[in-house]
Amino acid sequence: MSETTIDPAAFRKVLGSYPTGVCVITALDGEKPAGMVVGTFTSVSLDPPLVGFFPDKSSSSWPLIEKAGHFCVNVMGSDQQDVCRSVSARGAEKFVGVEYVVSDHNLPVIANSIACIECKLYSVTEAGDHWFVLGQVLRMETVREDDPMLFHRGRYGGFAERM
Repeated sequence: MSETTIDPAAFRKVLGSYPTGVCVITALDGEKPAGMVVGTFTSVSLDPPLVGFFPDKSSSSWPLIEKAGHFCVNVMGSDQQDVCRSVSARGAEKFVGVEYVVSDHNLPVIANSIACIECKLYSVTEAGDHWFVLGQVLRMETVREDDPMLFHRGRYGGFAERM
């Protein structure tokens, strides 16, 4: 099979047609929280319980999370766009105004997330211009039953059921 050249703009447009959930991956960098917003989170395995996400290789936050050796996946609600905007900003002020508690696993858990999934780093595999990160689940909890945040065509939104 020969390789096909795909235009990056077309790739983003077509795959942007597929909505994804929005999560904030957190860890502690010493005493302060580190975090990144991802729309590439997925369940992977029941035995052992594994989840995965795909940070960009150019991310300045991923090396901090990787160094911590464990992380928390915070599933965002549709009412938490301000949290996503804060955490996705560049610089040291990502968590100013973001409420969180530090769990028994020493992980920042964002207040009012839909769910939290605490993991230890299981593996990191190169995947083009991203990393494929697997985490082994240590603890998980549904915090509230509410509308999840979705990312679709470059915008944040929620889920609207049709009757």
